[in-house]
Amino acid sequence: MSAYLEFEQVSKFFPGVTALNQVSFSAQAGRVHGLLGENGAGKSTLLKILGGQYKPDHGCLRIAGQAQAFHSAGDAIAAGVAVIHQELQYVPELTVTENILLGRLPRRFGFVDKTAARKLVSERLQALGVELDPDQLLVNLSIAQRQMVEICKALMQDAQIIAFDEPTSSLSHRETEILFRIIRDLREQGRTIIYISHRLEELYALCDACTIFRDGKKVATHAQMAAVAQDTLISDMVGRELSDIYDYQTRQVGATRLQVTNLVAKSAARSDQNPQSFFVRSGEILGFFGLVGAGRTELMRLLYGIDSAAAGASIYLDGKELAPMIVSKAITSGIVLCPEDRKEQGILAQASVAENINIANRRGNLIAGLFLRHAEEAQLADQFIQKLNIKTPSREQTIANLSGGNQQKVILARWLAQENLKVVILDEPTRGIDVGAKNEIYRIIYEVAKTGCCVIVISSELPEILGISDRIMVMRDGQISGELRREEANEAAVLKLALPD
Repeated sequence: MSAYLEFEQVSKFFPGVTALNQVSFSAQAGRVHGLLGENGAGKSTLLKILGGQYKPDHGCLRIAGQAQAFHSAGDAIAAGVAVIHQELQYVPELTVTENILLGRLPRRFGFVDKTAARKLVSERLQALGVELDPDQLLVNLSIAQRQMVEICKALMQDAQIIAFDEPTSSLSHRETEILFRIIRDLREQGRTIIYISHRLEELYALCDACTIFRDGKKVATHAQMAAVAQDTLISDMVGRELSDIYDYQTRQVGATRLQVTNLVAKSAARSDQNPQSFFVRSGEILGFFGLVGAGRTELMRLLYGIDSAAAGASIYLDGKELAPMIVSKAITSGIVLCPEDRKEQGILAQASVAENINIANRRGNLIAGLFLRHAEEAQLADQFIQKLNIKTPSREQTIANLSGGNQQKVILARWLAQENLKVVILDEPTRGIDVGAKNEIYRIIYEVAKTGCCVIVISSELPEILGISDRIMVMRDGQISGELRREEANEAAVLKLALPD
């Protein structure tokens, strides 16, 4: 079987960074080709070249034997390429229909035919098994639902090459099954599929072949995915053996530090929702697990003061009552939150690494209330870049240019720089992060807990929750359905509490 998509000696350079260094490999039609590697290894840069967002500085790509020179995303689409990026490309103020058919809306007598457009999208969504209202605004959808809109948009282009960059990072189990079915159908139709994921079980389930990247270079290509041992893949990716990425570390756990009682939203979405209560001890890592929609993030938003809690809730920190909670009170009290959606809620995308680290501390860095202490800010940024091993050319690098794992470290650095840190809430801290970077994030979590801070970790990855937590709270239908100590927790016990009766 001949190659349909070929990369020949492709290189891409940015100031101070070699993103791709003479990468060559090929992918065949009717097969799923996986791309593996740590964050910053060059996978996403390669997809941006494939999608026409970047032009290679050296080398070229070929489609069906023809050399291609894309100058825009439109050129790539015209050549039959669709790329679904990890950072979704959508217009929040437009509807599902308008986003899916953006630039290709059907017209009648010179005007957009809204009825025809809605019918077209409804039929495609139904055929894919995706339950979405075509008239719903994207701004009102969850991240998972927006992801499905992007997938549907790519399929509507009838592309022969479809690339997926971490497509399941925000999908539920059911939505993931729908996606896998779609990808397998596309493979049967003879399409060429490129699939990036940090979840090795997905790669084994879907991919026929794979290519591994490290530090912008191709390390290896395996023509038969099923024949490659997992240890080999991990060793290829990180350049070392990694027998246990969680590397759980025991520590002294003290008395109860955070006590939450009768916490429920002022306007609960479901009438059957009950107030929730839990506690966290000094130095403890408390994991929160649940299926998508279980209510974990919503509960933490109430605790942090983003959303308003109903009367009767109480939050005690070191014996002092904080409710009713607002975000400013949470931060000054030593409670901080690293949100699930890094791009929209966690970073100032066009600001520098130094600015993102210092933004929460600037009130204390003002001279006479007017000027910033730039020297102190630079010193603090450099300190945490080194301490957390943030891979960046300099503190002045725009954070949007960093990998997801390094962006997450910058967010952690912002809060670890707080002098009064008592409770750290991490919502999906390793979503879309490679196996090596995960190990570094876990190391940081253990170090934070050793200082006596309470650490709350929300994760959809069950192995992660089991691997790093001292105690696990399981949620279902907006409520805490059970609690498990580390020594009694296993996959079966957690899933029994997480799944509907």
